[in-house]
Amino acid sequence: MKHKKLLASGLFLAAGIGAFGTAEAQTLQLLSDYKQIATIALPGGLTSFDISWVDSDNGRYYLADRGAGRGSGRIDVIDTQTLKFLYTIPQDTTGTSFVSPNGVVAIPYLNQLYVGDGDSAVKVVDLTMKSIVATIPTGGTARADELAYDPLDHIVMVANASDNPPFLTFISTDTQKVLGTLVYLNQSGLEQPVWDAQVGRFLISVPGAGESAGSIDRIDPIAMQRTESFFLTCSPSGLALGPFQRVMPACGDVIDGRTGLHLAFSQGFGDQTISGDEIWFNPGDNRYYFGATNVGVVDAETNYPLGFVTFAGGHSIAVDSQTNRIFVPATGVGVKVFARTVH
Repeated sequence: MKHKKLLASGLFLAAGIGAFGTAEAQTLQLLSDYKQIATIALPGGLTSFDISWVDSDNGRYYLADRGAGRGSGRIDVIDTQTLKFLYTIPQDTTGTSFVSPNGVVAIPYLNQLYVGDGDSAVKVVDLTMKSIVATIPTGGTARADELAYDPLDHIVMVANASDNPPFLTFISTDTQKVLGTLVYLNQSGLEQPVWDAQVGRFLISVPGAGESAGSIDRIDPIAMQRTESFFLTCSPSGLALGPFQRVMPACGDVIDGRTGLHLAFSQGFGDQTISGDEIWFNPGDNRYYFGATNVGVVDAETNYPLGFVTFAGGHSIAVDSQTNRIFVPATGVGVKVFARTVH
């Protein structure tokens, strides 16, 4: 990974310098003000999982639980206020089930979840019925993965990241029909998408391929076309949209989401790399959280890496902006919950 130090708009570039360590540092920079406050066990245990999502307004955490094997997948639902496991979706074993759920996004005003599944379909969940009410094939041969929702045009975009070539699928939430696709030729994968309401476009992480280190692509949901590619100095996976249109990819190459201007490189402390798969921006405390074994924490105001919450979980993470509680699933354990102690 090629690291390029960048300065723009007076932002401090934090990459292996400062009071938190040098290139020779070996001790993990732990954040002592974060404490584990709960471990939420799941029925049957947690064998394999992917993306998670918090609906802060309704106090719900949703986890794409892949189960113990193909065909045993489900969505686990947890109350973010009481920190209690509530139920799994689907509850009715006689109806449609998940193959191996991957991405999940909540659409609260519809009282629905859209879930990318292992059979290359997107499954629609009715949260009142606690069951799958629609199956939308994307036409791929591999899993439907991570998703983002455009509330302006009522469109869900899902990455068919494991197909060859990978492609994006656009789905109307009004009709629950596929509107079209966008194929990425000569590309080996696609990662986390987000919706950027200010410019009315999707953003998606595109990992490096060939001579390109990687990019953040802007996607027009109506034309279903790529309108810009903002090239990075590193290969991204997770992606989050923070304050002032700042875009934070998992590899730390922060850009301005309006112009593509490089703002900072928030990679970590010397040899202590902050990276992850899923990234979550929490407006409740204005911090980014990087889903990894050691959860990386970055201040969204300064792009300064703050440190790690040690052995929190795996690659999946979601944060409740009402309570600032951090939810991280861990194989063989369940869902760990962390909170920051503010003195």
